[in-house]
Amino acid sequence: MTPLSSSSSQSYVKDPRNDGVEIYVNGEFFSRDEAKVSIFDAGFVLGDGVWEGIRLINGKLLAIDEHIDRLFEGARSIQLDIGHDKAGLIEEIWKVLRHNKMEDGVHIRMMISRGRKSTPNQDPRFIIGGATIVIVAEWKQPNPDLKTRGLKLMTSTIRCSTPDVFDLRLNSHSRLNFIQALIQAINMGADEALMLDDRGFVASCNSTNFFIIRGEELWTSDGLTCFNGITRKKAIKVWTEAGLTVREAPFTLSEVYSADEAFVTGTLGGITPVAMIDGRPIGSGRPGPQTARMNDLYQAYIQA
Repeated sequence: MTPLSSSSSQSYVKDPRNDGVEIYVNGEFFSRDEAKVSIFDAGFVLGDGVWEGIRLINGKLLAIDEHIDRLFEGARSIQLDIGHDKAGLIEEIWKVLRHNKMEDGVHIRMMISRGRKSTPNQDPRFIIGGATIVIVAEWKQPNPDLKTRGLKLMTSTIRCSTPDVFDLRLNSHSRLNFIQALIQAINMGADEALMLDDRGFVASCNSTNFFIIRGEELWTSDGLTCFNGITRKKAIKVWTEAGLTVREAPFTLSEVYSADEAFVTGTLGGITPVAMIDGRPIGSGRPGPQTARMNDLYQAYIQA
């Protein structure tokens, strides 16, 4: 098995079992080539919807209550009626896993749009029927090369938005600004984009949350303009429970450049070290011992 797009922070190891996985679309199952939504669907027309990425590990859905709570919070904020309660939606996920005979090492992408429209426009009153629910479950493991070499980041000119412009704590389908930031990073030979907030402080990356380590202190942003990452929360929790210091406060690029270590967090990759930012090595320029310590704490949490 070889990693797909091995230079990407979102790369994963190819698994041939995924060729036969069937996709859930509004309660029915289809092969990968046959799973479709309408061209009039609000998610396709405008990115009008919310989503979650969830992992199945050893027969358990990791942090499932927090993921579904976040999904419903996003849906309520945009007045999207999912058509299921929390327990019902979790049961739909289990239907997908049972249907595909999946028990471990699975990444699930649940995507919910406002539904099909009578014409392609912004107005939600043109919706016909209920929400569109798509669930894609795949056997997926993160690229192990990233754990050993670390990511290369580039600071993007595109900023993370404030809640009055676009609230990043909503897992919205609309991701164009992050794609633009990632394209900048790719064009400069980096794996992912590091993004600042409107004040010039470090916020997050284009698809992950960002941390630095100085001594034994774990630093991350104040959270005002970054993703509401569940793995981010777990990283903060396990470091604190180990009796170590966490600093959630604004910090600058200068403080990043002089950090001892850095890493990012995400649902698929968990804890992924960062080796270089803007062409500068962070610390030794290789994954460091404190990041390894964090990964051990996080893996222990997963197994527990």
